[in-house]
Amino acid sequence: MGLLDKFDAARQTRDTLCALPLNPTDVVIDEVVSATEAMIHGRHTIMAGTNNYLGLTFDSEAIAAGQAALAACGTGTTGSRMANGTYRDHLNLEAELAAFFDTPYAMVFSTGYAANLGSLAALLAPGDPVLLDSEAHASLFDGCRLSGADIFRFKHNDADSLASRLRRLGERASSALIVAEGLYSIRGDCAPLAEFAAVKREFGAVLLVDEAHSLGLYGAHGRGLVEQEGVEADTDFIVGTFSKSLGSIGGFCVSKHPELALFRYASRPYIFTASPCPSVIATTRVALRQLSTRPELRDKVWANAHHLYGALAALGLELGPHVSPVVGISFRERETAFGCWQGLFNAGVYTNLILPPAAPDGGSLIRCSVTAAHSTAQIDAIIAAFDGVCRELRVGRYAAR
Repeated sequence: MGLLDKFDAARQTRDTLCALPLNPTDVVIDEVVSATEAMIHGRHTIMAGTNNYLGLTFDSEAIAAGQAALAACGTGTTGSRMANGTYRDHLNLEAELAAFFDTPYAMVFSTGYAANLGSLAALLAPGDPVLLDSEAHASLFDGCRLSGADIFRFKHNDADSLASRLRRLGERASSALIVAEGLYSIRGDCAPLAEFAAVKREFGAVLLVDEAHSLGLYGAHGRGLVEQEGVEADTDFIVGTFSKSLGSIGGFCVSKHPELALFRYASRPYIFTASPCPSVIATTRVALRQLSTRPELRDKVWANAHHLYGALAALGLELGPHVSPVVGISFRERETAFGCWQGLFNAGVYTNLILPPAAPDGGSLIRCSVTAAHSTAQIDAIIAAFDGVCRELRVGRYAAR
């Protein structure tokens, strides 16, 4: 097989998608109107798949801070943290993250993907055992592969499967790393972190939790599912991103272990990546303060989540097991998912179409994410669009009996 022949499968996927009235992977946002609205193909559209959970992308204080940082520090650092790319505000944000999570150590990366790659590549060495939830994000798998560790998958959200895997490792179990997410971003289900923590204690392993989608949504202080489940003492490392609830871009790792401070000397994705630009750091710092001081944002997200989940359940759609700001609707037939996505788009609602291999169990999904910025009227409009599409496609409660 030639070097470029491997692209045949990708070409077939592209051709299939391009044959649709609108290619879901080729949607261009012409104008961003607000945190919840955009102009797409000349149509005013409600954005129902943005991950902008707290609706902070248009926060006036964050924008002003970003503009001030641009004027004061320029557009970028032009270097890595190890060379010329650590500015005072990088350190300020790390201190604020450590204080927010009530941990002594924090480290900022240029993206959430780099945070996962960099943290796992630093923690793991070739031959180290790592236990990874089977539905963990691609960046977590990639970080484990980059390290050369021995990867053992366990069944999604299954503490018994995790314990069984560790038991088979024998003496190696005490040097194993367990990797899971808090809120999973496809179906909106949550990890049983209390059960995972109990397994971790039994075998003496180390636990890393990715709170990318749960930061700002769970826990008394919005720290994530680790806080809500009361397992902060049992969680060794927390990684996450600024690109969801904080409305920015970048990533982080926090920990109670002093070894986190040594990641700077051992993490290739950290050492060889340019640091986040000053305006991004400035907006992130403001968003973190908003997350900490405005619990009403979290309340609004959850009100919207219950509203949408309940209405879609009443339509007879197949949803994830938990009410959350991520609402995943599963379809066994890919063509039905295509039709649903297109129908929603035609009705002025943008959602995410998830296909294999990103979709679990070989099916296809329509994914929605609600935000604190969505009005009740907008949630009602999303529900009405789903009702019309279900009626047209004869799915859910409108399916032929």
